[in-house]
Parts: sequence; C-alpha cells; structure tokens
Amino acid sequence: MLNMPEVLETNTMIDRDLLDVRTITMGLSLLGCIDSDKTKLNRNIYELICRRAGKLVETGEAISREYGIPIVNKRVSVTPIALIGGAACRTTEDFVQIAETLDRAAKEIGVNFIGGYSALVAKGMTDAERLLIDSIPEALARTERVCSSVNVGSTRTGLNMDAVRRMGQVVKETAERTADNGSLGCAKLVIFCNAPDDNPFMAGAFHGVTEGDAVIHVGVSGPGVVRAAVQQTKGQSFEVLCETIKKTAFKITRVGQLVAKEASRRLDTPFGIIDLSLAPTPAAGDSVADILEGMGLESVGAPGTTAALALLNDQVKKGGVMASSYVGGLSGAFIPVSEDQGMIRAAERGALTLEKLEAMTCVCSVGLDMIAVPGDTSAETISGIIADEAAIGMINQKTTAVRLIPAAGKKVGDEVEFGGLLGHAPVIAVNPYSCADFVKREGRIPASIHSFKN
Repeated sequence: MLNMPEVLETNTMIDRDLLDVRTITMGLSLLGCIDSDKTKLNRNIYELICRRAGKLVETGEAISREYGIPIVNKRVSVTPIALIGGAACRTTEDFVQIAETLDRAAKEIGVNFIGGYSALVAKGMTDAERLLIDSIPEALARTERVCSSVNVGSTRTGLNMDAVRRMGQVVKETAERTADNGSLGCAKLVIFCNAPDDNPFMAGAFHGVTEGDAVIHVGVSGPGVVRAAVQQTKGQSFEVLCETIKKTAFKITRVGQLVAKEASRRLDTPFGIIDLSLAPTPAAGDSVADILEGMGLESVGAPGTTAALALLNDQVKKGGVMASSYVGGLSGAFIPVSEDQGMIRAAERGALTLEKLEAMTCVCSVGLDMIAVPGDTSAETISGIIADEAAIGMINQKTTAVRLIPAAGKKVGDEVEFGGLLGHAPVIAVNPYSCADFVKREGRIPASIHSFKN
C-alpha cells in the first residue's frame, strides 16, 4: 500500500515531471483466425480484434480518471501476419488487404496503433514472409494505424543478410510511397535483431507465438521524473547518482504495475509484463537527453555519453525489476531522435552524429530510432546500417533495431515534421562511402560463438 507521502510524491511526478503510463497494449493471438479463404480470414481477424479489444480504450480511460494517472496510448498487437496469412495469401495485394482489415479494426475500437504486420526471418524466408515483406510499402501507404516490423537476425541464428538487403530496399520504397507525408510510413516500420515476443511499444510490437490467446502489457515512462531526480545529485558521487535513479525507477514502475493489474482485472485478460523503458516525448523536459546532460555532459554526444547511458539503462532495470512481478519487452532507455527535444538539439548543433548514436545503441534498449537521413541515401547504405545494428544485437545478446526515415526530397540540415508523439527530426549526415558489394553477398552471417549455449 502507498502511504500519504508516497501519494503526494506520485502526484508531483505526474503534475510537474510528466510521469505517465505510455501505453496499455493488448496482445492478441490470431492463430485461430487462419483460413484458406481470404474473405473468411479477414472477417475472422476483424471480428476477433473488435470482440477481444473492444473495451480496451474505454477501460484505459476509466483507470486514468479514477487513479489520476495519465495513460497516453491504448494499442493492440497481433500474431505476425506472415504466419496468419500464409494459407490464403498468394499475392502482395492479398497481404495489403489484411493490413487494411487491421486498420479498420483499429479505428473501430479506437486504438492509435496496431502492431504485428510482421515477419520473423532471422534464418530464412518462406514464400508468405517474402510476400509480406514485399507488400510493406503499399500496406503502410494505404493504412493509418498499422505498424510493421521484420526480425532479420538473432544471437542463436546469425543474420539473414538476404533479408537485410531486401529491407534496405523496402525502407526506400516506403519512403517514396509516403513522400507526400514526410515519408511517414518509415516511422511505422522497424527492423529488429532479437525481437522480443512481448514488446508493448510501437512500431515494433507483435504478439509472439509463445504468448497465450490474449495478454495485457504495459509500458511505463518517466524521463522527466528521472531528470528531476538526477538534477538533485549534482556534484555527488556515482553511488548517490545510481541509488537515486534506482529508487526513482522503482516508484515509476509501481505506478505501471498498478495500472497493469487493474487493466488485467477489468478486461479479464492475463497480465503479461511491464516494460520499464524510459520513452521520451517531444514535450519540454520529457527527455532522455536531458537526463544524460543532467549527469554532467555539456551535450549529448560528448565524450562520456555512452558511459552515462549505460549507467542510466542499468540502474533503471535494477530499480524497476523489483517493482513488478513480470518485467519484459525492451526495458531501459529509448533514444529516438525525433521524439526527444534534447536529442534534436544535440543533432542540430552537430554534437550527435549517426556514428555516436550507433555507439550508444550498444548499451541502450533498442537502437537507431526515428532518425531522418537524406532522401537520396541509397538502399545499400540503409542495408549496411541495418546490418551494423543487427550485428551489435547478435554479438551482445540484446535487442537492437533500426527505424530510419530517408526523407524524400530532404537533405542534411532540413527538418522533417511528423507531428504528435513522433515529433520532428533534423536530417543528419550519412557516411558517403559505399557498402554495396558487401550487402549484395547472399546468405547469412553465421551466429557468433556466444550462441553456443545449451
């Protein structure tokens, strides 16, 4: 039970420091929807989502009102569609029709995003997975709320470089198909290594095949709360800094645990996990970059940035894991450039480069996230960036991902506006030297020696 000082402290975190529950995500298995008839398949998908998740938004809003805790997003994730559509889909258009069904269901129940237009191709691709990947640009151009992800590697299997090469092309095609909207489609497309089955955050969420029929996952946030706490440790030791972050992460996670258990009860759906990730927003003060600068960096990107991020990520996990019965997803600190005002400032002043961001991904939760690059960046270069990031995940046995926006018609120094939680991003430079001959090689990069653990 919370005592009165803790209640007052929580109210302060909400009112002053922008504490919120970033998302309640209901994961739904669509395995029971599989049918060889396309019409029946789409009907089954639509009806199941509307039946099982029809009260998700209403429930989230009720909990938010009653407890005074902002719950920003209500979302749904589904079984990777490449698995669900394989029996019925013979063309890319068949898969796009499923994307449109997902979009229609998302609008009907009122969620802001639905994730799971996905394929898991870490070791190879089936015909259905190849069709789904080929359909992604059109699917994201014709839908508003559908998010897509492709897992191209893992520590156990290595990197599927055929998939990496194709995803560079898909990112470019998606940017071109949505060029009239700031290449927004790319903001809804994530390429993973070691993708988790229980991630509640978009655009990478899908309902893994290890999950049950339905589950409730909650993603907490709170960069503003951690920033305020870190500011109180100026000039003090690393021990004090670490203890402060741990205690703060514990308090943030307890709020998420409360919301998760209550949503689970009201929706009669099992509680899955709490994702401890610090997820920034474009709002002033709600920034992971501000936390790092509060530790003593003049700017994110300065020497010491990777060490500061490693410290933050580790202490958030240490503090949060004691506050929830089940922790999963990504958990740690996100560094999406367009969604974090501090990251935007650092990129604009030239302190934060693509190479420094890549170094930071070695110790953060995800990877190269919401980064705008010039529209003329080649597909091969994008594939090379994906390969680099996936290699970090494979070798370090962690989740990594890439969400790049090669903004059509934009060059270095321009800005791309996405709006809402997606924010805006300065277009940053990409290394001009080619990796084309490397990424054109066929096959897989073998799993690292670290994979041999049985």
